[in-house]
Amino acid sequence: MFKEAVFHRAMSPFVYKYDERTIHIRLQTKKNDVDRVDLIWGDPYDWHTENPDAADWNFDPSKSNYWNTFETPMKRSGSDELYDYWFIDVVPPFRRLRYGFRLHDGATSHVFTERGWFDEKPLDDTGYYFCVPFLNAVDVFTAPDWVQDTVWYQIFPDRFANGDATNDPAGTLPWNSTAPTTTNLFGGDFQGVIDHIDYLVELGITGIYFCPIFLAKSNHKYDTIDYLEIDPQFGTKEKFKEMVDLLHAHGIRIMLDAVFNHAGFHHKAFADIREHGSHSTYKEWFHLRDFPLVTEPLPNYDTFAFVPEMPKFNTENDEVKSYLLHVARYWVEEFGIDGWRLDVANEVDHAFWRDFRQVVKEVNPDTYILGEIWHDSQEWLLGDQFDAVMNYPFTNAALNFFALDKTKATSYANDMSHVLFSNTMNVNEVTFNLIGSHDTPRALTRAGNNKSKLRLLLLSMLTFSGSPVIYYGDEIGLDGDQDPGCRKCMPWDPEEQDQELFAYTRHLLQLRKQHKTLANKGHISFVHANDETNTIIMRRMSPEGLYYIYFNNSDVSVSLTAPQAGRGLDLLTNTHQQTLDVSLPAYSGTIVQVL
Repeated sequence: MFKEAVFHRAMSPFVYKYDERTIHIRLQTKKNDVDRVDLIWGDPYDWHTENPDAADWNFDPSKSNYWNTFETPMKRSGSDELYDYWFIDVVPPFRRLRYGFRLHDGATSHVFTERGWFDEKPLDDTGYYFCVPFLNAVDVFTAPDWVQDTVWYQIFPDRFANGDATNDPAGTLPWNSTAPTTTNLFGGDFQGVIDHIDYLVELGITGIYFCPIFLAKSNHKYDTIDYLEIDPQFGTKEKFKEMVDLLHAHGIRIMLDAVFNHAGFHHKAFADIREHGSHSTYKEWFHLRDFPLVTEPLPNYDTFAFVPEMPKFNTENDEVKSYLLHVARYWVEEFGIDGWRLDVANEVDHAFWRDFRQVVKEVNPDTYILGEIWHDSQEWLLGDQFDAVMNYPFTNAALNFFALDKTKATSYANDMSHVLFSNTMNVNEVTFNLIGSHDTPRALTRAGNNKSKLRLLLLSMLTFSGSPVIYYGDEIGLDGDQDPGCRKCMPWDPEEQDQELFAYTRHLLQLRKQHKTLANKGHISFVHANDETNTIIMRRMSPEGLYYIYFNNSDVSVSLTAPQAGRGLDLLTNTHQQTLDVSLPAYSGTIVQVL
């Protein structure tokens, strides 16, 4: 047994409180090294004594007193390139828990505890063992339940639809008349969204994520001038409220994008500093190193990256904090938005985000708080800051396999298992899964304009745990390179839309809604990964049903054999079959429900 690879620590994501009664426990071991793991567990105050009538809990370990324990098998829940991951859920009778692990490798068994390794479990002192002192309900990670059932649609406001030419800013170009640049405008607005509500309903999305809508100089609006005003090119506050109410009436939630890491160059506070220098009453609002301010060759103040137009807020300043928290409350309270997507969230201090969560949840506990973080995000996902982050590890794994051909089937299965293990199940159920956005080349372009590969990407995302998002236009075959290329106008001429791709995407959304096991009610495991054929079979299982999702990411037809016998229903073709085996054309996939 390779003990050096065995790892557990009594903190998330290795142990966490899933709900008010249940504790989830995970263990990491070297891949294919351990045959079986049993959890040793018990209540720390439950002791066997010589005198069964003893009730004073003053036990003497030097006598024959010993700790009462249970041993329950853990499940191998997944693997990646190096490790196996083991899982168990425990419902301790008194919400207290001490626990360790008995590992078997076929020849020997050893006990692993917080104090190290033993040949046999020590029972004279519970201090040897990992500890969950008490399952307090207030410590359980909670995110809004509705997010688990939501499929998002991301809209870049200037590029979805121009419904009202009267609010077009000077220089607005005819719709879709030229390629997007970093500066051109096409007049997309709230009325355009209102005009196409039937399209959104037909597609089946249940949430819209808007890139910033606040007053700003740029076409992307990440350089905010006023967080309390809507940019007039999108419409008025009255029109915004009309749109929000219409979306809600059709069962569609709305999430706004905000940048609390930095302001725009023309924000009143930074403009005052540029005018008054060290005498400005706002000089503590930003991270300024010297006066006068300079922008070349590099700014002498902290910014987003090295962009002079985006000076970084000092969110530790009480005035800044009060101002931004007012913004956070205002749009939830006054307009009923359902979520905040927080740009550059990892560069803002944790104390600010804790206050942010408290303020927003006081207004509406069901508000979804989503952080833009591209790396390991555990410290933001402990229940006191964000509900979720943008799941770029999922994005990278899916693109590398299906679109870019950088990895093979085994690596894909390993990568996805690692994605699942990296966060708690509570987080996995609401994490924001994407295959492209305004910050990346479009998925179709990444896939070499191969729409069959795009379908595989959509199939993988819409059958995975989390809350998936479709970037506007992906569903009708919109392409585009790195921004600004990925920010093309939505084509509304039916001749410019791939209607078959739209129908395929809509069908997947319908299946995800109808079969909850395909969304967040089912356990995921990869039961087949073949590098020679580049094929995958993923199993999703819950008390409500059993499903196999098949992927053929190769240029030839293949036949795939399920790991069990039985009859099935192919949900994409709606055909019954006598076995669970399938034949798939090149670059295709399907879903089979076990009957």
